[in-house]
Amino acid sequence: MATAPSVVVVARTRADLLTEPADRRPAGPVVLVPTMGALHEGHASLIRVARERAGDGGTVVVSIFVNPLQFGPNEDLDRYPRTFDEDLAVCGREGAAVVFAPTVDEMYPGEPQVTVEPGPLAEILEGRTRPGHFRGVLTVVAKLFGLVRPDVAVFGEKDYQQLVLIRQLVADLCISGSRGALEIIGAPTDREADGLARSSRNRYLDDEQRRQATTLSRVLYAVRREAAYGVEAAMAAARAELRMAGNLDLDYLEIRSPDLTELPRDPAAIPPGTPARALIAARVGSTRLIDNLGLTIGVPATDPPSEGSS
Repeated sequence: MATAPSVVVVARTRADLLTEPADRRPAGPVVLVPTMGALHEGHASLIRVARERAGDGGTVVVSIFVNPLQFGPNEDLDRYPRTFDEDLAVCGREGAAVVFAPTVDEMYPGEPQVTVEPGPLAEILEGRTRPGHFRGVLTVVAKLFGLVRPDVAVFGEKDYQQLVLIRQLVADLCISGSRGALEIIGAPTDREADGLARSSRNRYLDDEQRRQATTLSRVLYAVRREAAYGVEAAMAAARAELRMAGNLDLDYLEIRSPDLTELPRDPAAIPPGTPARALIAARVGSTRLIDNLGLTIGVPATDPPSEGSS
C-alpha cells in the first residue's frame, strides 16, 4: 500500500527554523538531508534513509539551496536546474517534515568573511580541478548544521570526497547535534538500470551523451572486478574500457584508500583484503560527471556488488 504524502512545512528564513514551541519539538532525532534541489530518485533514496533513521518520533529536514560559494567562475551556477515545486512533492512523498529553502541573501547576508578551510584533502581529485569548491561546500554545510542542529545528517556516497571531508569537518571542529554527537551517514549511490549514477546534471545529456556517460560506471566495475588481481590489473582493465569508449574527456581515475590517502606504490605492500575506493571524473560533452565505487584489493568481487557505507 502506498504511503500518503506528508504535509511539508517550508521554512524560508533562519527564524522559521526556530518557531517550533519547546513542547512540540520531536521526541526522536532530527535528521538533515542537505541538497541543492533538482531532486531525483537518488535524492529520494537519501530521504528514505533519513526517514528510517528518524523513526516514528523523529523529524526529517531537507535543505534545498544552490550554494554559490561552491561554484567556480566558469561552472554552471546560472543554469543549475531549479525545480522547487517538483522537489517539494518528492519531499512530501518520502516523508520529510520540513524543507529549509533559504535565499542566497538569507544564507549569506553579506560577503562571507569567515569560511571553512578544508585542508590538503581538498586539493586532490575534485579539488585539483575545482579550486575553492570544498571551501564553499564545508562552509555552507557548517552553516546548515548550526541552523538546523541535526542529530544525524545523510549524504550520498556519489560525492565521496565531499563525504570524507564532511566527516573530517565534524570531527575536527567538534560539531554536535541537539542531543550530542552528530552522526554522519553515507548512503549508497543510486544508479540507473544501465549503471549510470543518478545526478541532477544527467538532464544536460542528449541521448548519445547519455550512452557515453555509462562508461564511467563500466570503468569502475571493471576496476572492482580486476582488483582481485591487484591494483595494476585493475588499472589495466580501466584503461581498456576507456579505449573502447573513445571520445571521453577523462579528468582523473584513481584508486585510493577509503580515507582518500594514497595506497602504497609497491603492490607487494598492499595485502589482500585491503579496502579501497576507485574514483573517476570525466566530461561528456559540456557536462562534467563524477562517480566512485568501493572495492577490496585481492578479493574477488560479486557483480554487481552492493555499494555499502565506508
